[in-house]
Amino acid sequence: MVTIEHGGTASLPGINSGRGSIIGLDIGGSKTRGIHWVDGKLRADAEAGSANVQNVSRAEASVNLRELFARLDAADVSRVYAGSGGVDTDDDAAALAALLAPWAPDAKITVVHDTRLLLAAGGADTGIAVIAGTGSAAWGVNEDGAQARAGGWGYLLGDEGSGYWFGREAVRHSLHRMNLDLPPDRLTSALLAKCGLQNPGELIAHFHGDTGRRYWAALSPVVFAAAAEGHRGSLAMIDRAGTDLAALAAQCAAQLTVSGPIVLGGGAGMHQLPLQQAFKTHLAAVGLTDVHVLEQDPIFGVLKLAAG
Repeated sequence: MVTIEHGGTASLPGINSGRGSIIGLDIGGSKTRGIHWVDGKLRADAEAGSANVQNVSRAEASVNLRELFARLDAADVSRVYAGSGGVDTDDDAAALAALLAPWAPDAKITVVHDTRLLLAAGGADTGIAVIAGTGSAAWGVNEDGAQARAGGWGYLLGDEGSGYWFGREAVRHSLHRMNLDLPPDRLTSALLAKCGLQNPGELIAHFHGDTGRRYWAALSPVVFAAAAEGHRGSLAMIDRAGTDLAALAAQCAAQLTVSGPIVLGGGAGMHQLPLQQAFKTHLAAVGLTDVHVLEQDPIFGVLKLAAG
């Protein structure tokens, strides 16, 4: 976890107990969700476009944040907690804090990697959080406060088992069949239909064109739909994703000498049962069985962080 506090450093009444006027942000690759609590009670809950500068320009991120803070009635906010992917260094955290500062000029701003929100939302103070959303990453902390990270390097270097990974693998599967002069199968046909294309060869230009990682992550359900119909290639992709995500968790567990809890979150992690099952199976194979699927959105971890 990288934490930067931006703004005043004086103690603010009630903040350490989760009281006061607090805004929590969960900045994902596709959207940003914000919740405004006052003394622990919800005042506003809103969404806007992504403010993750790995996915959108700083200008677009700023516009999205301006829209979000306006919806959150943020005039009296005293503390902002922002969880985001791509917060890997102090410079990353400081840059995000600076991006947030104009919309909460009198607030103390804390920036953390989004896996930190996930673990807190799972009700755990120690353990390992694994995100399988637009991207993927794992983060953990033990009782001594030692931390470990695995993955989270972005889609060009990793993001195994993420929504984007599933979308890209569906394209690769389809192009491989084309090279073998095989007709489109169930997965390829569904993918082409979703993309509005006629033949697999068009996927090459479409993939390298104006589409981005959010576009392909949004197409990941075609893999799970094909798997539900028994498509072997899709079933193999899900098993591979479960293997890779389990490896991220196991790496953190080994570094921290902990066995759990391991909390799985993110869009694919929370909503795709076959991926959850593959993840748990591969962790059980290495003796890690204290595994849970997140039951509420990571943003609700903000109150636990504030109380702490």
